[in-house]
Amino acid sequence: MNSIQHLQRWGEAHHPRYMDLVRIALGVFLCIKGIEFATHSNYLYEVISSQVPFSGFLLMLLQHYIIFAHIVGGFMIATGMLTRAAALAQIPILLGALIFVNSGMTAHFTDFLLTLVLLAGLVWFFIIGSGYWSLDRLFDREEVHGKPLSDHWRDTGNR
Repeated sequence: MNSIQHLQRWGEAHHPRYMDLVRIALGVFLCIKGIEFATHSNYLYEVISSQVPFSGFLLMLLQHYIIFAHIVGGFMIATGMLTRAAALAQIPILLGALIFVNSGMTAHFTDFLLTLVLLAGLVWFFIIGSGYWSLDRLFDREEVHGKPLSDHWRDTGNR
């Protein structure tokens, strides 16, 4: 068994159900932050361009990656769908925010602390996974109400 499978099994065995509420809140917050970045994209572009020495095209790609990863990744984390992959896509963004944006003299301590808490939450959910109340768990189950999953979908009219 490789280390990733071992990590997955450990995370599934040590996941308290109340942490699902934290996961949902984290995902919703990231999704809202992505929408905020999308509505104020000029400000995001200015902040990134003042900290990272990239060309205009790379800055635009980075800006779109941040917005897309926050909106889609936040939704995926909130619903518990491919939580580890969504968290892994978010971690470099928050590391960059800690290193480049929040490390300057003009950074506010609350912004730094919020970024640090979000990063810790993403690392935590990357390790332990999505949990009990998640789409991952629903799709991984082989039976629903004593029937195979394929029979359940056929009986409810969903295909």
